[in-house]
Amino acid sequence: MTVRIRPEHPGDIAAIEALTREAFLTEAHSSHTEQYIVNALRDAGVLSLSWVAERDGAVIGHASLSPVTLSQGEPGWYGLAPVSVLPAYQGQGVGSALVRQLLAQLQAQGAAGCVVLGDPGYYGRFGFLAHAGLTLPGVPAEYFQALSFGAVVPRGEVSFHPAFAAQAPD
Repeated sequence: MTVRIRPEHPGDIAAIEALTREAFLTEAHSSHTEQYIVNALRDAGVLSLSWVAERDGAVIGHASLSPVTLSQGEPGWYGLAPVSVLPAYQGQGVGSALVRQLLAQLQAQGAAGCVVLGDPGYYGRFGFLAHAGLTLPGVPAEYFQALSFGAVVPRGEVSFHPAFAAQAPD
């Protein structure tokens, strides 16, 4: 399967919304608002990186990064979320390719690091680890992980952008 990884284009927005909805449709841990979160991040101008996976001209995957705030004030940290792949292409390396590309871009841009909320078994393959001193309130510690591009992982609480509270439009 040949998959092309590239930055999102304005013409991809509807496809990203549809695939994100479908990717999380049956996930028990999901609030089923991920597609609204992506749109709200985009509307707020805080999608720092937003990339798609494309096969035969169709968008089959999407992943994005946005800035996060650390309680101690450390700059240059980002949150990876959401990572979405159409169910028919899950388990085929599409999500991994997107994550690797985003992390490489983020590091090349001089970021300090990245956090993610998700399965430690999946995100551990990219170097993400839970760190006792870095927390996301209300989340089990093992599911909140960080990847530092430097020698130090900061301490404190992490806050995602308010767009992560997005709901379906009225």
